Amino acid sequence: MDKVVKEMKKKLPVGIQSFEVIRTEGYYYVDKTPFVRKLVDEGKFYFLARPRRFGKSLFLDTLKQAFLGRRELFEGLYLEKHWDWSVQYPVIHISFGAGVVEGINDLIDSIFFILERNQENLGINCKSTRNYKNCLHELIIRAAEKFSQKVVVLIDEYDKPILDRIEDRETALAIREKLKNLYSVLKDADPYLKLVFITGVSKFSKVSLFSGLNNLKDLTLHPEFATICGYTQEELETVFAERLKDLDLEEIRRWYNGYNFLGPPVYNPFDILLCLDSGLFRPYWFETGTPTFLIKLLVENRFFIPDLEHLQAGDEILESFDVDSIAPETLLFQTGYLTIDFVERASGMTIYTLRYPNLEVKTAFTRHLLDYLVRNRREREKNLIRLYRIFQKNDLQALRDLFHAFFASIPHDWYRKSEIQNYEGYYASIFYAYFSALGLQVKVGDPTSHGRLDMAVEFEDRCYLFEFKVVELEPEGRALETLRNRGYHEKYLDRFREVYLIGVEFSRTERNIVTFEWERMK
Repeated sequence: MDKVVKEMKKKLPVGIQSFEVIRTEGYYYVDKTPFVRKLVDEGKFYFLARPRRFGKSLFLDTLKQAFLGRRELFEGLYLEKHWDWSVQYPVIHISFGAGVVEGINDLIDSIFFILERNQENLGINCKSTRNYKNCLHELIIRAAEKFSQKVVVLIDEYDKPILDRIEDRETALAIREKLKNLYSVLKDADPYLKLVFITGVSKFSKVSLFSGLNNLKDLTLHPEFATICGYTQEELETVFAERLKDLDLEEIRRWYNGYNFLGPPVYNPFDILLCLDSGLFRPYWFETGTPTFLIKLLVENRFFIPDLEHLQAGDEILESFDVDSIAPETLLFQTGYLTIDFVERASGMTIYTLRYPNLEVKTAFTRHLLDYLVRNRREREKNLIRLYRIFQKNDLQALRDLFHAFFASIPHDWYRKSEIQNYEGYYASIFYAYFSALGLQVKVGDPTSHGRLDMAVEFEDRCYLFEFKVVELEPEGRALETLRNRGYHEKYLDRFREVYLIGVEFSRTERNIVTFEWERMK
């Protein structure tokens, strides 16, 4: 098959995302260059946060080549006829994307290496060789003087050194202060700057990293820039029509579309290009990094995992975070594991309801959650296969036995160290994680006229309604009774051939299921 993703390896700086199709000896472009023109016309200092592998670096490359005046790279694109190609600007490109920062000394070495490369590219030798802040400031001033043009500063993965050491609070704080010192140059260098564009995964507060840059325009949740990275459905179907002929378009949408930044939903370009190349549906984006720290944070905070289906947060949670204050909701959104479902604005506040963006993220994230909780990936996979066979056969006794055996297999010592048996949502979260990891349709807290159902799981033409209880909190035998009395099943009867009520009760003392009852309603 054609090497559709060749461009991803070469990072050709054109049109933000493009790839070469060898058979046609040409290029297919998703043209994002109108955003370049818009940025220059409307401001000077910009910030954009997007999840990893979302095209941020390619967009910076596009900006760089435009300001360097490389018109030949933009033939046929919007910017070709909407840019002054007679003017070339000096560009300083700072990227922390390569490697992992181990500590302060490693960070300082990286900064000096990056600055030295920029000096070589600009033909400038800075006199400030011991202080990286002064070196950057001098480089900006001397570049503006040498080329008689204001300078463009592009900063990619500005936050990565901090995120590399986020689990080591003391080191992360020290790195943050060094970066703050570096970025503070931008305020004083304002008279010499044409444009500054900063990208990263997370959004640290201006106070902690960009003190003084009050005119920094945040594009992260700006509706007019919602599609600056990623592919819209229209772009996918128009530009890649030839490549989509033999693929199920609805399945592609279900697997990879759904990221919402207050505009049309977009695809992660990394995912879709690899899918077009192989024709296989796989968690490509997820395989490039695992959210171990995030999952650890959720478990330590005793987060009720099923709430990830409809998590609510306000502006203060989504806007920024810092090393001293890391809210799971903020990290989940900014790293791309959750996205915006809808927004409510009332009484001077904004409420964001979050959800998984697509099937890839939901299934892969819950599988990694199981890996963390189970500590045995092979056993997890065996259980998932068994679970699928159980649903195929509709064997509810086997369903009970599978989960009972799973909880019984967790070593006593692990409970002692984590005290997770006191986390009441833990047991229900395991059920949810297994069902979601299998790719089943799972609804949590589904509202009915009688209240909210704990969990509904759909498999083909059957629906299973779950009620979870802890016997230390309520008398044993109430779970199934609650389902019957509240009539949760009524809204499902017309939609499914079979509907089952399943009451599951746990004991924190026994650390396992003590009651598992079911009843068919249709």
